[in-house]
This record gives sequence, structure tokens and C-alpha cells, in this order.
Amino acid sequence: MTMTTTISPVAKADNGVNVSALLSARQALEQAPQAAQFKWRASCAWLNGTHSRSVIGNFFGLGAEQSRNKTFTVEADHPQVFASEDNAPTPVELVLSGLASCLTAGVAAVAQRRGIQLHSVKATLEADMDIQGILGMDDEVRNGFGAIRIHFDIQANATEDEIKALVAQSQKRSAVFDIITNPTSVFVTVN
Repeated sequence: MTMTTTISPVAKADNGVNVSALLSARQALEQAPQAAQFKWRASCAWLNGTHSRSVIGNFFGLGAEQSRNKTFTVEADHPQVFASEDNAPTPVELVLSGLASCLTAGVAAVAQRRGIQLHSVKATLEADMDIQGILGMDDEVRNGFGAIRIHFDIQANATEDEIKALVAQSQKRSAVFDIITNPTSVFVTVN
């Protein structure tokens, strides 16, 4: 973890996170815990070869369907070394991006809450995978990652220990970190 530690009293940090709204939402959910049950959704359509496009839009939360101002699309493909067209990142790279984004957002939110002014946050991720598993060459080799390494380079008005605490708290509260590091029940059906 590379850090710049500039210690100066910060009356109010402005990292672009509305902590008041987050704390208000938390307080409201304490009064109505059933509203904390969310259902996130995505749909995916095959385009050609290994290229696909996912669409992400509405979700269920706070006891009702929630609509967004727009839908989002995310494409996935595989590189040419896999005899593909390399139109987009691989699905496993998108998983790494999701993990990096979740942890980085957490660092910003925790820093805002703690009054720590951030100057820059960069997460670099690297994951090991033996592709003999996904290619069906060896049933003893797992299909997924063997290990993921995450490195943060954070510059903030904080001590090294305060920055480490930001990352630790972000990791503790990260939904994607939890999804990757703990078993999740997944049910697949076919029509």
C-alpha cells in the first residue's frame, strides 16, 4: 500500500459522498428492517461467438420497485488468444472491476464519514487463474480464481494507520468482497 501522509486538520472533507443521506437511510431502515431487502437484477443476451451484452436497470428495494433514470449496458467477450473477437473485457475482468469499484466507493464513503479528505484513490487488482479448469483439461483444477491481490495507492490528509483503517472498513462492508469470499447460493433454471 503506497500512501502519502499529509497531516493537517480537516474541518470538513468533501469526497463527494452524501454521508448524511446514508446515515438517514440507515436510521430509517432500523425502524423498518424489512425495507432493507433488495433484489438486484441483470439480463444478458448473446450477440455472437463469446460476445454478450448485459442490461441493468430497475431493482427492488425499500419495499417497492425502484426505477432508474436510464438503463446501463455492460458487454463481455474474450481475447483473441481464446479464438474470440476481443470486443469487451472478459467476465472475470468484470468481476475484478466490480470488486475494485465496491472497495473504492467504500474507501470514499468511510473517509467522508471520518472527515478525511482524499486526494486520490487507485486500486490495482490482479487475479490468478489456471485455465485448464474452464477448458476441461483437468477436472481437479478449479474454474475460478486461485487468488486475488488488491493494492491501494491512496493519497489523503491522513496518517498511514488512518488510511489502512479506511481500507479495512471498506473491505468489512463491501458487498462484492463478501460475494467473492463467501459461498453464495446460485440457482440456475432453463426454459
